[in-house]
Order: sequence, then structure tokens, then C-alpha cells
Amino acid sequence: MNVQSEAKAPVSGRLGADLLLDSLYEGGARICFANPGTTELGLVSALARDGRLRCVLSLFEGVCTGAADGYARVSGQVPLTLLHLGPGFANGIANLHNARRAGSRIINLIGDHATWHLAYDAPLTSDIVSLAQPVSRQVISLAKPDAIADDVRQAFAATNLAEGGAATLIFPTDVVDAPAPDNGNTVGFVPYQLTSVGDDRIKSAVAALSEPGETIVLLGGSALTEAGIRAGAALAAALGGRLLMEPYPGIVTLGGDLPKVERQAYFPDDVIAQMGDARVVLAGARMPISYFGYEGWSSQLVPDERLVRLAAPGEDAVAALVALASQVGGEPAPAPAPMEAVCSPEADAALTPVSVVEELLVQLPQDAVISLEGSTLGGPWLRNAHRAKRHRVMTNTGGAIGQGLPCAVGAALAQPDARIVALQSDGSAQYTLQSLWTMAREGLKVTIIIAANHRYAILQTELNRAEVPLDDKIVADLTKLDSPKVDWVALAKGYGVEAIRATTNGELSAALRHGLTLDGPLLIQAELP
Repeated sequence: MNVQSEAKAPVSGRLGADLLLDSLYEGGARICFANPGTTELGLVSALARDGRLRCVLSLFEGVCTGAADGYARVSGQVPLTLLHLGPGFANGIANLHNARRAGSRIINLIGDHATWHLAYDAPLTSDIVSLAQPVSRQVISLAKPDAIADDVRQAFAATNLAEGGAATLIFPTDVVDAPAPDNGNTVGFVPYQLTSVGDDRIKSAVAALSEPGETIVLLGGSALTEAGIRAGAALAAALGGRLLMEPYPGIVTLGGDLPKVERQAYFPDDVIAQMGDARVVLAGARMPISYFGYEGWSSQLVPDERLVRLAAPGEDAVAALVALASQVGGEPAPAPAPMEAVCSPEADAALTPVSVVEELLVQLPQDAVISLEGSTLGGPWLRNAHRAKRHRVMTNTGGAIGQGLPCAVGAALAQPDARIVALQSDGSAQYTLQSLWTMAREGLKVTIIIAANHRYAILQTELNRAEVPLDDKIVADLTKLDSPKVDWVALAKGYGVEAIRATTNGELSAALRHGLTLDGPLLIQAELP
């Protein structure tokens, strides 16, 4: 008989769960995106006793992890997720994959069965470590209460590795339910710091750029701030070159009086044409590669001999850009150009992706944050973002769809005074539409524009390139979403979110004007061809 399964008398005083929360709070955690189950109830009770952490419930674990990602990108702080055993964590892995590619610093808390119960292979028993390793800088299993503070300290340290990332803490119920020591062992807050680029790297870049030739400065990671874009533009001007950014930035500051930044193209032939024979200075960016492996095209799109590796992700790209610009001489950066005039498109005309973007350019508030998922509105927006007021944009860094709406949730909680706009394709929105419930429950200032073209447009684009007929019945059945068409207005209202359908530019203009003044969420179903 398993004696551990017998009922125990309640333990008074401080428990392992209390020590865990104290340690996480000392390390800087202030918010927890949660979808708990039975194995997490000890921590839920401790959260209630503690009261310092903001707890945000989501109906699906992918919303929790995506919201944590958005929160980390916008705030730079370390949020928590609270997930139920291996299967619950597995539901959130896709957005943790995106978070890993964004360098988002997150600590995942996963409850597990009591250590004495694991041998019985209960229905929810699984190999949590194997599930967590691919999306975690480090996976730590809590083994005893007196080591909890050290385990938490180790988890925060793991989030600071390289360009940042997630750490995962697995807590068996018997460890967090056991009495905790009061030994004064504290965690302390250790801020994330970029690694400096050495003088040798700067000298090597100067030498590589000393020969005549076209140059591209490709920004990514830490260089996608205001300071980074200005420094990149100054270097590009000094070299007589062009300024580009990586195709899917975690978060980038654009618009206002900032220099225009060209986005790296998507398809390999377009990237090769865009780069030409230029030398490419990598400033916080990874080298240009093909998103997928296409027969007949190289995976690496710029050869090594044309790459100037100035600063890797996780290194201080801004300081490196400034140092390099000071040594190459050349022309100073031009004065910022005045913002281009923007005006609303013809009111009675049917909506198009371009007209949606043009209307948002007119109405987007200063310092808004855009959560962008999908090519239908994403491409047109990033080509025109320099014409908008100053704002920040988050994109889908890892390609796992279902990121846009959860990231908007996290952004709204990270920066409650800002207006969050989700430019969201309809196909990928279905993956995490439970985000709408959390937006309504928390009263978040998120305005969602659903690009309702009722099809997987990116798949149709890929099929067109492969000369596969889109009117083939099987192809159409696997790429069209019009039988039946999804009623996003009805779905949103079912989750408690006000919603409006727009078919013309004038209807979108009125809906957007209304949404951007609300103290809560609004969904606009933009009917597109």
C-alpha cells in the first residue's frame, strides 16, 4: 500500500509554494498568465495568500504562453505562466516556440504529480522535461523545499542567457505543499544585460568595409529600438548604403521621425534580388536564409564572404553600430524627412488590404503597439509603417500561428496606457480565439482588425508559385475557409467583445474611430477579397 496516499493533517506556517512565490517576486516577476489544474491548486492557494502577483486567467494554454511572450517583448520584464502538467504545457508549446525566437524572457511553472505518485503512471503522467527542453533555456525540477530559492535563482539566470529565453520550473505537489525553511535565502533581482562587442570585431568590420562596394546594414534584435535604427541609419549613410531589418522582428520601433527601414523579403529569389551583390552588415540580426527549403534555391541567401558579422543576437548592437560609424567616416546621416501626408481612402469603395492600412495610418495613435500576424495586412503595413506616428510592432517570430491575439493580450497588460492594435489574419486567429475572452474579462484596450478573406492566402500564394491550380477541388477544399464562412462578429460577441463588420472604407473608418476610443476591446471583421 502507498502510505503517502493517506490523508494528512493540514500543515500550518509557510509552505514550499509560499517560498516559491516569494522567490519569484524577489527575482522581478509581477504577473502570472494561468490555466491551472488540480496539481497547481497548492500554488493557487499561495497566490491567494500572497496577493502581490497579478493573475490573469486564460481559457487555453496557448493564450497564456503567447500573452507572456507579448508581455515580455513590450515590458522587458519576466512574466510567469502557470500550466497543468505535461499535456497542458504541450498546449502552450507553439507560442513558446515563437517566444524562443523572439528572445522573450519567461518562467514557466508546471505542476506535476507528487513524487510518490509518479510510479503509478496516472492518466496525466508524462515526460514534462522532454516536452519543455526544446523551448527552454533550462528545465529545473524542484526536488526539495530548502532548494526552492536556489532553483528560482537558477531559472532567472537561465532567462538571461544569450539573447534571452524561457526557463521552466516543474514543481511536484508534495514539494510545494511541504513546510518551507525560513533560512533567509533570497533570490535578488538581476537585470538582463547585453554582451559588449569587442574592439577586435569593430576593427574587423572596418577592414571588411574598406573596399568599395554596395553595403546593406541589416538590423535585428537589440538594434530595432529607436536608438538602434538611428545608429543603423547613420552607418548606412556613412557607407552610402541601405538600411534593412530582419523579416520577423520580435518588436521594432517605427514611424514618426525615424528613418525608413526596408524589410528583408520573404521568398528566396526576392531576398537574393534585394541583397544583390552587397556586403551585409549583421547588427543584431541573423544571416538571411530561406524560410523554407525550396528545391533549386540555397538555404543561405548571402554567402559568408559578403557577411560582416558586427553583432550577434544578444550582443549590444547599438553600441557596435555607433562605434563602427565613428571609424568609417563618410557622410553624416540625413536629417529626418517630414512625415508623409496620409488621408482616408474613398469611403464608398470596397475594402482592400491596402485601404485598411491607409485608414490605420490616418488613425493610429502615438506610441501604439501593433501585434501583427499574417501576410494579408502584415506586408502592406510594414511597407508603410514609416508614414504612421511613432509605434512599435510585434511580428510572428517563429512561424507558429496563433500568436497575434495572445501577444496583444500581453502587450495591453504590459503597457496599459497604450492602444494595442491587432492586425490579424482570419485563419491563424482561430488557433487562439479564446484570447477574446481574456480581453473582455480584463477590459483591455485592444482594437482587432480581422482580415476576413476566408482563405489561407499564404498557402495559395505558395501553391501559385509552384503552379498548382487553385481551382482543383482538393486544393480548394484545403485552402478555402468559406464553406461555411466564419462569423467573427458572432464569435466575438459570444466572448463578450463588442464587434462590427466592415465592407467599405467608410465603415472601417467609423468602426476604427470607435474602437480606438474604447476603454475595452473591439473586433472589426474587415471583409476582404
